[in-house]
Amino acid sequence: MNKKNLLYIFSIFLVSTCFTSCKETVKEKEVVPAKQPNIVYIMTDDHGYQAISAYNGALNQTPNIDRIANEGVKFTKSFVTNSICSPSRAVMLTGKFSHENGQRINGLKFDGSQQTFPKLLRSAGYETALIGKWHLGSDPTGFDYWNVLPGQGDYYNPDFNEMGEKSRKEGYVTSLITEYSLDWLKERDTTKPFALIMHHKAPHRCWMPEIKYLDKYNDVKFPIPDNFYDDYEGRTAAATQKMHMKNFCPVNDLKMLDKEGEIDGPLRKYFEAQIARLTPEQRAAWDAAYAEEIAYYKEAKLTGKELLEWSYQRYLEDYLRCIDSVDDSVGEILDFLEENGLDENTLVVYTSDQGFYLGEHGWFDKRFMYEESFRTPLLMKLPSKIKKGTVTQLVQNIDYAPTFLDLAGVEIPSDMQGESLLPILDDNTDNDEWRKSVYYHYYEYPGPHAVKRHYGVRTDKHKLIHFYNNIDQWELYDLEADPGEVDNLYGKEGYDEITQTLYTELLDLQKKYNDTTVVDVKLN
Repeated sequence: MNKKNLLYIFSIFLVSTCFTSCKETVKEKEVVPAKQPNIVYIMTDDHGYQAISAYNGALNQTPNIDRIANEGVKFTKSFVTNSICSPSRAVMLTGKFSHENGQRINGLKFDGSQQTFPKLLRSAGYETALIGKWHLGSDPTGFDYWNVLPGQGDYYNPDFNEMGEKSRKEGYVTSLITEYSLDWLKERDTTKPFALIMHHKAPHRCWMPEIKYLDKYNDVKFPIPDNFYDDYEGRTAAATQKMHMKNFCPVNDLKMLDKEGEIDGPLRKYFEAQIARLTPEQRAAWDAAYAEEIAYYKEAKLTGKELLEWSYQRYLEDYLRCIDSVDDSVGEILDFLEENGLDENTLVVYTSDQGFYLGEHGWFDKRFMYEESFRTPLLMKLPSKIKKGTVTQLVQNIDYAPTFLDLAGVEIPSDMQGESLLPILDDNTDNDEWRKSVYYHYYEYPGPHAVKRHYGVRTDKHKLIHFYNNIDQWELYDLEADPGEVDNLYGKEGYDEITQTLYTELLDLQKKYNDTTVVDVKLN
């Protein structure tokens, strides 16, 4: 065979090989499963939805948090199951109510041996990390890496517990949590999908802002809520709580720490310990920022309505300043994901462990089943899968764990009590099969702020609450006619039918979720 024929045969062989190879490559691409999405779950402590401009805008602007809403989904009826820190975190991890995961109140040690979504994701090949506030007593489990604040954590120069090694770090807590989160993202195993659980301390009491924001809002006059001067008529539990702003410690809550020691309060020593953590440079900037207000407070000697409204303004200034640092943090995380090509396939979640009162009913804190603490912000974006929009269905924090597992293609355990949110994310305009009510149960009494134990049911339009233990009182609200929840309709003429309907729904939910804490409770 001559050289010309050999070249011809060889060229035919190359073309045939290339064609076969190309066909096989195309075929392989057709059967490659969708890549598991990464997860960045950002949760703050006590961030009320009223202080996110995507929800309101009357108090402050949160442009970076709003980016999640603008590029993804905003939930307008997102609720917790138990509005208090440790229990809420346990619910998020397990997808189960407090009576099922054992974390009914603060101060208990979370049973880390139980099933959690990070453990299930890790078993499915995810690299997992927890950075920031933990507040569950026991050491974290189910994470390849963890670096957490002991207890509540401190705003300035906080201690961290990194995989069992404790040390103090210089800086501001929100910035440090962000720095450590970015470090982990940069150093992770890039061959695996990842789940980063990022928990901020802010804006938890005692609301110590970052130095750069100490002067922000000095000239802002915040609007007073319509029910600021609530008289609690017909609501014994609301009338006997101890979370009214008139109970503020002037030193701890209003930052009136004078050098002379003339301004006292029950939490002065606690706040002095917090201030003692500041470096000399930090302390100088802090003292300069509050000197004028301390002088005014001592000279004006405000009382009554003037003191209450001045305290409200002071409270919001520091609370919102803390949120400004959180918004900066969210921006840094979003920028990193975009700059590294991770944003399209990363689920970013922003939420809080519960809502918070920003002067409504004259209060701060949470605990009650009233809207401001029962409802929590929830924003999600995952450009590769979730279309933009607003979700108006009733969702709860028991739903987070099943949703993350569902997105990752991991089977949802049958004992998880929440539901995956994917069905309503795929069709966020309507879903007739979705739940029509949500259940709530708060246990921490006796306890801080003296909020009575209670449970209840909420639908789109109504709410029925039962306060129990050392009290037996029912409350009924029409949420459309009375969004501020000041008119208790229970027992009033014309509301028997809706009361009975809600009561039946309440019993059905207690049975569904196996909550036998209170058995055979009857309407009065």
